[in-house]
Amino acid sequence: MAKVYFVDFRLEKKRSLLDKLNQVLTPLGLEERFRPGSLIGVKLHFGERGNLAYLRPQWVQRVVEILKSLRLRPFLTDTNTLYKGSRSDAVIHLETAFLNGFSFSVVGAPVIIADGLLGNSYERIELSLPLLKEFFVAKEIYRAEGLVVLSHFKGHELTGFGGALKNLGMGCAARQGKLQQHSTLAPKINKKMCIGCGTCRDNCPVEAPEPVPQAQKKRFRINPEKCIGCGECIALCPQGAIKVQWNEKAVSFMKKMAEYAYAVWSNKRERAIFVNFIKDVSPACDCYGFNDYPVVGDIGILASDDPVALDQACVDLVNQEPTLPRAKVQAGAGVDKFKALYPQVDWSVQLSHAEKIGLGSRQYELVRL
Repeated sequence: MAKVYFVDFRLEKKRSLLDKLNQVLTPLGLEERFRPGSLIGVKLHFGERGNLAYLRPQWVQRVVEILKSLRLRPFLTDTNTLYKGSRSDAVIHLETAFLNGFSFSVVGAPVIIADGLLGNSYERIELSLPLLKEFFVAKEIYRAEGLVVLSHFKGHELTGFGGALKNLGMGCAARQGKLQQHSTLAPKINKKMCIGCGTCRDNCPVEAPEPVPQAQKKRFRINPEKCIGCGECIALCPQGAIKVQWNEKAVSFMKKMAEYAYAVWSNKRERAIFVNFIKDVSPACDCYGFNDYPVVGDIGILASDDPVALDQACVDLVNQEPTLPRAKVQAGAGVDKFKALYPQVDWSVQLSHAEKIGLGSRQYELVRL
């Protein structure tokens, strides 16, 4: 049974939240886990411009400070996105990171985009997993001698929730790896709800949404041959007319994401730790240029060397809370918040498949510090 360490956000005098971050990392034994002088990738999401739910740079600065105190050499890293936005190539990605506060003067570590200028710098890995046999992992993440994965725990329209597994599997894949995971997933536009505004097409990196010819009213449909499955249109549609087609293809997507998480972890294993922040729990991913009102109140920080146990513990803690009064959905304590947000998404698929392939365990001991 994996151990998951937990501190809440309650404070005492003369003790800051950053001190609590030190407290939750201490039991993981970083000094035994990482060899002095090692290059340690600190994997995080720098946030899209306009989104304010991503992790504050001060959290990351404290992690960098801890790593440097152990004579380690940390660098901040992430990979480029498939969709149009402010992180789609290394130049705009770096600009966004700095604008959002992740400059060297603030965090004390350089920023390196792990999959290169255009997302095509990778290491090809061969593994025999149930769905995939080859993996395209961002080169600089693969080459790092250790990995600290910092994740903002929140809802997600494709996977129910986004935590350590998504940050590891999707977030550490080069562009070809992201395409490989999304390849079978194409959303669908509800023809009765579509008003033909074109928002989906304007924001699609491959112009998969197309006007329906000879339709009685102007509306769009998605060309599955063009669609890369990034899901950007789902959250951006002002009418809420675009939904995931929840079928075996969507299940396959989450399983492939779990297998990519395993591939990234496979050359690190004992040299990787995972930290989730249950704070500003927005209903959708930080990949959008906005963030909605939080679903539940701030809960705390959790850390483990098992990403599966960590995500399961976060789900359980969120579901124990009632939703906030102005949240997108209303549900009481004990009700599945992620199912309430996305009724067609079975978020447990990513956890159960990750457990099946040996990435971790859904059984855990929550150690309250």
